[in-house]
Amino acid sequence: MQLTSRESQNYIAVSADLAQEFARTAIERDKKGGTPKYERERLRQSGLLKLIIPKEYGGLGESWSTALTIIQEFAYVDSSIAHLLGYHYLQVITPHLYGTSEQKENYYTWTVENNWFWGNALNPRDNRLVLTYNGENYWLNGIKSFCSGSSDSDMLTVSAFPKGESQPVVIAVPTRSHGVTVNHDWDNIGQRQTDSGSVSFSNVRVKKSEILASEFRSSSFASLRIYISHLVRVNILLGIALGAFEQAKQYTSTNKTSDAYILHSYGKLWTELSAVTSLTNQAADKFEIAWSKGIELQEIEFGEIALAISAASVLVTKVGLEVTSQIFELVGIEATAKQYGFDRYWRNLRTLTLHDPVTYKTREIGKWVLNGK
Repeated sequence: MQLTSRESQNYIAVSADLAQEFARTAIERDKKGGTPKYERERLRQSGLLKLIIPKEYGGLGESWSTALTIIQEFAYVDSSIAHLLGYHYLQVITPHLYGTSEQKENYYTWTVENNWFWGNALNPRDNRLVLTYNGENYWLNGIKSFCSGSSDSDMLTVSAFPKGESQPVVIAVPTRSHGVTVNHDWDNIGQRQTDSGSVSFSNVRVKKSEILASEFRSSSFASLRIYISHLVRVNILLGIALGAFEQAKQYTSTNKTSDAYILHSYGKLWTELSAVTSLTNQAADKFEIAWSKGIELQEIEFGEIALAISAASVLVTKVGLEVTSQIFELVGIEATAKQYGFDRYWRNLRTLTLHDPVTYKTREIGKWVLNGK
């Protein structure tokens, strides 16, 4: 199914059809790891890559709420695919946040025209990548870790430190540039098909026009990027938890039970999932309003968005870990057989939650609660 316009297609229905298709092979692909080449190609064919690109640049101009719903839809059955698509959206809007008006227009337009799939090499905690200038050209040398979606991507957002400077710059680099090597070294317990390993850069030539250089780089609007990544992750985590709950429920309900412990546990988990779903939707709605304000977004409004997303992140981590762990007590020993793949829910969720430990978010929320900061 190919997306063309809002009037002729239902984007969420398209993603639901794809999710059903991906679900049939999700357990085996999780065991295998590596690049989900076929599934990435299906995403390219679907048109979903241009979902949130504004119509004025040839995109579908859909809302973030729709994009997040679709990410959650995929995470319900295959959180690696949800991760790849969600991080694509995060990278494709990076020139919008960090670039000039010309860069924003160019990268949106080129993404639509070439159907680019974006990956990332932007990990801000990894400072091993250096940008140098020899008076004529810019050059990238070094390595970046946790580069989700890098394999089979067309473009990468890259953060690097200009030699001798303390603040990094963000660069849009074609993945197939000479000197770029995507290292297939992601071998972690979860999110096994996200290609979140490392990327090496050896004398990679960078054009000045590829260095994102907005004068509003320090604005509240540009600062939304980190919270977009958090909100994408919240929806992936919620999708995992909901998928785990549904699969466990289906397994358990094949034999009607009156066991008080099982009934109480399912009721408790359902209630907690309902609460975190509501909180996540509230955060998405607030973010949508903030996004629409663009450069006019005020600092106090940014703070409110940060708080809402952080609260959702804290709760979905707590509830998600509880759900994906407790389902084993509810489905029983027989369901630990590999054919059911119940373990992948916990492995994927646990891996994702460690990207940004919620202890720090809880502390920031506490700072606001007690000190109003």
